[in-house]
Amino acid sequence: MAGELILVVDDEEVVRELVRHCLVREGFKVITTADAYGAFDLIARLKPDLIILDILLPGLDGIEFCRKLRMKNEVPVIFLSAKGDSSDIILGLGVGGDDYIVKPFVPGELVARVKARLRRLKPGEETAAGREPKMLKYRGLEIDLEGHAVLVDGSAVALAPKEFEILALLAKNPNRVFKNEQLLDLIWQSKDFADNRTLMVHISRLRKKIEKDPNNPAYIQTVRGVGYKFSAF
Repeated sequence: MAGELILVVDDEEVVRELVRHCLVREGFKVITTADAYGAFDLIARLKPDLIILDILLPGLDGIEFCRKLRMKNEVPVIFLSAKGDSSDIILGLGVGGDDYIVKPFVPGELVARVKARLRRLKPGEETAAGREPKMLKYRGLEIDLEGHAVLVDGSAVALAPKEFEILALLAKNPNRVFKNEQLLDLIWQSKDFADNRTLMVHISRLRKKIEKDPNNPAYIQTVRGVGYKFSAF
């Protein structure tokens, strides 16, 4: 993974330069702008692979920018903002953001999240090699997608079919937040056969089987008021 084009939208020059330096050092191409209107022009002309977006922008703020962007473009967006309240995070994800990092940020974490987001496969999307991966490996967790098998710290755990489907979907899309309604549609295909309570029960059972501390999960994390995500860190 190298050479992808990243657009950084932030009105603070020092932040733009820090982010640019971190990403260029990892082999990414980076373009920057200080406002949303300049961002729209760059997106139309250069078609970046990912956008890092501040919320507190002059003129059109990051929330409205993302809302307008999502009307016609699905390019991944990572919010990078000083606004760190849970309500701000929920709002950012709710308008179409794919991830949210609070300032001040750790450069290594920012780079890792960018790489994870670019590595993510959308449901049904194929890899460059022409097929989905057969095995997913994260710290202490291995998921055999073809064999429907899961290892936690090298030991096999038995998952019910729906539990495995939930885990596989989330793990194939690390750090992407899935709303409850999306999970119900993707896993059960219809809300007539399941509701939020059903989903919560399956998540709870899954956590008990794969998490060291189900009450403080490392893998399957709740995004309050929105849904769930698989943490790749």
